[in-house]
Amino acid sequence: MDYVKKNKATIDQWIADGWQWGKPITHEQYATTNSDNYALFVTPTKSVPHKWLGDLAGKKVLGLAAGGGQQGPILAKLGAEVTIMDFSDYQVASERLVADREGYDVTVVQSDMSQEFPFPTDSFDVVVFPVANVYVADVQVVWQEIAWVLKPDGILISGLDNGLNYAFDNEQSQLVNKLPFNPLQNSDQMQMLAEDGAGVQFSHTIEEQIGGQIKAGFILQDVFGDTNGSGNLHNHNVPSFWATRAMLKHTGDSL
Repeated sequence: MDYVKKNKATIDQWIADGWQWGKPITHEQYATTNSDNYALFVTPTKSVPHKWLGDLAGKKVLGLAAGGGQQGPILAKLGAEVTIMDFSDYQVASERLVADREGYDVTVVQSDMSQEFPFPTDSFDVVVFPVANVYVADVQVVWQEIAWVLKPDGILISGLDNGLNYAFDNEQSQLVNKLPFNPLQNSDQMQMLAEDGAGVQFSHTIEEQIGGQIKAGFILQDVFGDTNGSGNLHNHNVPSFWATRAMLKHTGDSL
């Protein structure tokens, strides 16, 4: 099945229904953003430490799967030359809307991150990648493409689902799925997603997420965990996400 096409339609529907990650920042939030006062999220509740981004003035930054007018406007206000790549019609429209409203330049590219990226090698100094790997079956393709478009010593800041959400039922009270969660290989899991209107999603292991970055030539520099922000796992302070800062040292397998 064309699961990417299904996910695109699903996310557009979520945004139409008021999805949290499809709501652009307000003019007031943009106006008060500066190098000392901003919160940029790649996971649900904890903002990225300011030292992870450093001084962005004049830096070329790719917001990967980061449409929607949330990360992009902050990066632009911090002085970056921003490119946003997303596959959702609504998310790219929101990105342009905020840029027009606030009067800054942004390059918006509508493209599928599971395919070859539409940029030359060494195009960016920083890639900011909120949680989106759950919509891609083979995450190694994503890490390799990021490595291709980043400059040497470029920085990747990524938000990653660690898989726990897919093991539990909707109430997060019972373990109901054996990991990995892959609906393309498990019809029950596909039915579960269909009933929830959740598109097609995948769990990924630490070997795929952290190990995949290392195989693509990245050196892990820092990490933090985060929760869902609500629900039973959150109430028990169980981290469902990781955020990583990594530096690109070389391309190709490291082992």
